[in-house]
Amino acid sequence: MAGRSYFGTDGVRGIPGADLTDSLVRRLGAAFARWSGGCPVLVGRDTRASGPALQAALADGLIGGGAQVRLGGVLPTPAVALLAEHCGAVVSASHNPAEYNGVKLFDRGGRKLSDAEEEAIEALLDDQPEPGAAVAPAEETGLAERYAELVTERFGVPLDGLRIACDCANGAFSGLAPGVLERLGAGVTALADAPDGENINAGCGATDLSLLAGAVAQGDFDLGVAFDGDGDRMLAVDAAGETVDGDAILAVLALHLGVELVVVTSMTNLGFHRLMEERGILVVTTDVGDRYVLEALRREGGILGGEQSGHVVYLDGHVGGDGLVAALLLARAVTESGESLAGLASVMPRFPQAIENVPVATKALTDTIRAEVERLNGELEGRGRVLVRPSGTEPVVRVLAEAESREEANQASATIAALVRRELG
Repeated sequence: MAGRSYFGTDGVRGIPGADLTDSLVRRLGAAFARWSGGCPVLVGRDTRASGPALQAALADGLIGGGAQVRLGGVLPTPAVALLAEHCGAVVSASHNPAEYNGVKLFDRGGRKLSDAEEEAIEALLDDQPEPGAAVAPAEETGLAERYAELVTERFGVPLDGLRIACDCANGAFSGLAPGVLERLGAGVTALADAPDGENINAGCGATDLSLLAGAVAQGDFDLGVAFDGDGDRMLAVDAAGETVDGDAILAVLALHLGVELVVVTSMTNLGFHRLMEERGILVVTTDVGDRYVLEALRREGGILGGEQSGHVVYLDGHVGGDGLVAALLLARAVTESGESLAGLASVMPRFPQAIENVPVATKALTDTIRAEVERLNGELEGRGRVLVRPSGTEPVVRVLAEAESREEANQASATIAALVRRELG
């Protein structure tokens, strides 16, 4: 986070009217336009009520900074990245509650920005007058259907007879993802598929699997999939309604697709590493954030990577993470293997993890916290680990403890979480 005041792990986020003002979004648009040399920009948004006003402010800034703008309406983030002929932007706070919103920016070819590029854009925020749009942005229709056709053609296989519950998080995949699965032959029941501007991610989607798990456990399904509000994450449940997280999804896909290398983050379960080592698959570990996964994949020449939170990146025909593509690949693995999702996921051993998000007044870790983490990791001696990191999207510090026993993981997590509260709360 050094050198950046506004950008977090994935774009700029905040509460509209408070820390995410129209003025800031307008200046951000102008700064991005100037930084990119006036690159034409496709702008999409998710289903939040604050989206249209922030989209208008962003377009105003982009045009004032010298960019041509196309407004695509409600579009999943991966659709903007895939369809943008030049640069892209999405007004979304992803998995955050409806009261939040944000801006995600893509360079040419749907590429996420590096830390240094975000710093360069921030440096331009105040070196400009308030822009005023001289030309209205162009509105473009039919992009959602174009995206649906692309992913169906590139990643779809016949799913005849597969019964899928599809939780759209009342977000950007509402009315879109169920249709793609249906056109491939699956029997689909759509959940959280009626956005009203205020219900995005509310008791549904990849951040709350209770709706999906209950529906699948009580129904007759082979699996369930859940997206987050802007569609770049996907988590699943098996036929019994049991959670299949991003680590397990990635393990299933790595084995089914036969890759030689996979990129994960520091949050990935140690059981995943053990499985990949047994199967001779090289694992590269990055900091938390799907853009770091993307950077490593491009550097290493890989095509598959992801995060425990449900970001799955598959670059054979795509430019970044895509929740719907992840769902299609997972459904394909179930269909082509003839095994249940539970059976496929059971191949990965799982170390018990204790995770706590600690609300804090400041996210700067102290020397005392670092020393205690080092001490506990020394005690675990390879049987587990403790990880502490400030969130890039919320005012919390995330504490992860992992060990061979649940009791040991819980104890380590509680020790560090209490220290974080005392030092930073």
